[in-house]
Amino acid sequence: MNLNQTLIAMTIAVMPMAAGCGAASKEVEPQSSVAIFDSFRYSGNDDFCNENPLPDEGSFYNPILSGWYSDPSICTNGQGDYFLVTSTFTYFPGVPIFHSRDLVNWEQVGHVLNRPSQLRNMEKQHVSGGIFAPAISYNPANNTYYMITTNVGDGNFFVKTENPFGEWSDPIMLPEVQGIDPSFFFDEDGKGYIVNNDDAPDGKPEYPGHRTVRVVEFDTATDKCVGERKVVVNKGWRPSDKPIWCEGPHIYKENGKYYLMTAEGGTSVWHSEVIYKGDTPFGPYVPYEGNPILTQRTLDAGRENPVTCAGHADIVKTPEGDWWGVFLGVRPVSADKENLGRETFLLPVKWTEDGWPVFLKEGERVPLIVNKPDAKRGDNVTFGNYDRVEDFADSVLGKEWMTLRGPADAYYSLTDNPGHLTLKCGDVKSSEKAELPFVCRRLNHHNFSADTDMTFVPETDSQSAGLLVFKDETHQYYLARTKKGDSHFIELRRISENGSDLLSQKEIAPDLSAVSLKVDGKGLNYSFSYSPDGGKTWENVADNVDAGFTSTNVAGGFTGTVIGMYASNVE
Repeated sequence: MNLNQTLIAMTIAVMPMAAGCGAASKEVEPQSSVAIFDSFRYSGNDDFCNENPLPDEGSFYNPILSGWYSDPSICTNGQGDYFLVTSTFTYFPGVPIFHSRDLVNWEQVGHVLNRPSQLRNMEKQHVSGGIFAPAISYNPANNTYYMITTNVGDGNFFVKTENPFGEWSDPIMLPEVQGIDPSFFFDEDGKGYIVNNDDAPDGKPEYPGHRTVRVVEFDTATDKCVGERKVVVNKGWRPSDKPIWCEGPHIYKENGKYYLMTAEGGTSVWHSEVIYKGDTPFGPYVPYEGNPILTQRTLDAGRENPVTCAGHADIVKTPEGDWWGVFLGVRPVSADKENLGRETFLLPVKWTEDGWPVFLKEGERVPLIVNKPDAKRGDNVTFGNYDRVEDFADSVLGKEWMTLRGPADAYYSLTDNPGHLTLKCGDVKSSEKAELPFVCRRLNHHNFSADTDMTFVPETDSQSAGLLVFKDETHQYYLARTKKGDSHFIELRRISENGSDLLSQKEIAPDLSAVSLKVDGKGLNYSFSYSPDGGKTWENVADNVDAGFTSTNVAGGFTGTVIGMYASNVE
């Protein structure tokens, strides 16, 4: 069975369904200290896609993975299969892995890190800690796929497999590889190398952001590094300018030459990608005079439909000899605010006459519509506008769902009430750096609607359950069912560094055990509502709530905003 056949055999199609148009609610009786959810519906409806329909079957929207899919890395086995991974920080499972045969239609086939033994020491880490910048590579010499990454609470490590659709090994630690952002390169002679970002020489930076790129040989037979780690880039491609954060490095080989590509400028609006060329994996490397080969930092900040922060790229060669690259970028709504985080974009890579790969020339904009004539769009694409529904009919969560800092299997069940997600109220606050009673998914659109049907009656004044919009520990909105004495409410709270603030409250009948909860997003505004009759009518809880509060511009960090079901015993 080849990889394509394996994909067909193992993949369950996600059938689209409009939000608010799901099947009739599967009624259950309220149960003590648990919230029972019988569906979750998500609908994305961005203006750009509505106003700019794709011109033909050979085109796609950028980003190719919409929503928070940052730090993309890509590889191919040379037989037409492509695999792509992205960062997950402290979310579980870690590192989603996508498969494609044409670079346009991507299907998530699992997670590389799907066991607690692979995600160690996540407790007490900030949501933007954990797993940084995974890099995926294929070594044809031993038919093995490698994923190498940094767990900032545990160090650098890699996992490997011969079947990327299946299970990956437990972590193999690399204590001799210090720093962050490691990546493998496997040469034609079978030798392996690890390249990564590290401290300035002797640990003495000349300025903030002064970093180096280092390379060490790797023995695939023993899974250990060999020899000295050598500095191949100090500071960046133009050292006199004091460049910052030369990171996310990858090595490639083409026409007998070695190419070292790194990001520079930090992951915000000064982000960029630069390239070097050398005669060996250890260099010496000469920078391209036309660097950067990808950036948006010099463009007019007031341009329409901007893409910012472009960088942290990886490139791949097709069997036909064409080159394509993935990279992260941000689509701000206004004033650099957005709730989607850093997304994954795809562009063709062109080679100059003197042998340099280039994404975009200086001043060129990242296009939001790209043509790839040999690709025909499927029904369940990961770009543009789409609807999704989760009816919790399976015994495992769908691949888009996540928890925080661990599997949360002490909190949720899909078998206690078959066809429902049962969520126990936990003795923990959503602001704590802990494993939470929280099951969530990414926001994928600027304009969206997300709703769920919940059966829950709080037993104490501190007990609650509902929908949580979560950016980090101190930037959240919580639409919840609560009680105070004999009175019951649907309320909206904002959770910040100052605690939990009540923004709005609607009293409901104490015997109303089943309610639907909905969050609508429109750019930098959220609206929150509930339905007492299964979505036939909706009652407003709060309009024009500041969505900028959960943007990276305000909250900081490296993740995007997620939404999901949450239940707690703690006020």
